[in-house]
Amino acid sequence: MLGMLCLFFGGCRSETTREVVVYTPLDREFSEPLLEEYQASTGTKVLAKYDVESTKTVGLTEALIAEKARPRCDLFWNNEILNTIRLQKLGLLEAAKSPHGDEFPAALRDANGEWYGFAARLRIIIVNTKLLQESEYPQSILELRDPKWRGRAGIAKPLFGTTATHMAVLFSQWGDEKATEFLRASIANQTKVLGGNKQVATAVASGQLAWGLTDTDDALGQIEAGMPVAIVYPDQAEGGLGLLAIPNTLSILKGCPHPEQARALREYLLTPKIENALANGPSGQVPLHPQAVASKRLKPWSELRFQAVDWNKAAEAWPAAMKVVSEVIVE
Repeated sequence: MLGMLCLFFGGCRSETTREVVVYTPLDREFSEPLLEEYQASTGTKVLAKYDVESTKTVGLTEALIAEKARPRCDLFWNNEILNTIRLQKLGLLEAAKSPHGDEFPAALRDANGEWYGFAARLRIIIVNTKLLQESEYPQSILELRDPKWRGRAGIAKPLFGTTATHMAVLFSQWGDEKATEFLRASIANQTKVLGGNKQVATAVASGQLAWGLTDTDDALGQIEAGMPVAIVYPDQAEGGLGLLAIPNTLSILKGCPHPEQARALREYLLTPKIENALANGPSGQVPLHPQAVASKRLKPWSELRFQAVDWNKAAEAWPAAMKVVSEVIVE
């Protein structure tokens, strides 16, 4: 196990300079083995701080903002992108270009090296195959407001993690009025709001819900556990909204205690080897490096239609989106 408890709760930090502090909301079961492998192969001690499902990304983002005068984190391995851009706009990220960064898609990396996107997750629909025939499967996220699904569909609380990112993207593309109407109509249709994407996938798998909006990793977990579920790639019709892909991001904190070690770990993670591990392991992430190999458990990237997202615009839409979500979804 990594030495996180000692660092963050016991105050017994090692004196060695060969250490790197990582904050990550990516599920611990996916990120910890890779960080442990790096520690074993390099001798650099990795001190990791994880987040919990109910506050995915947002909790660690707020911690980084609170610590800006005296950063404790060296490398932020975010499981999405918008909160990374929020940190960038606050001037908290170091401009440090990666020697291999140009190998990743230009739209999913910062030109100055303040963040790099890799290993994406797809926002998909998970359906219960015992409750629904294939001909009945929902084909769009817009069906959350369809009366025929009243009380039978679910989403994670859109204040955290990829669901919050998804909501901010919709606000940036549709505008406040249309996005607010969609959210209000979905909640009025008794769409169940659960604690996280994993809870949505579990509720569908158990038959509590007929379908829900979640991430590929959570859906794959249920499929591989033998549960009666299937993945639907939403909004694929010509002229439709398209599928949303949300990358993990890596960024180095400006003024961090161990910048050299942070750069070294970032380069280790920005490799086909790591993307292959994330793609073919339980998380089923979609690799972005051209030399990485996607998992056969998901449709090939080339067969899917994606949303074109202006991530900076989505980050600007974040405050308005979260304000509306807080007003519409009552605790």
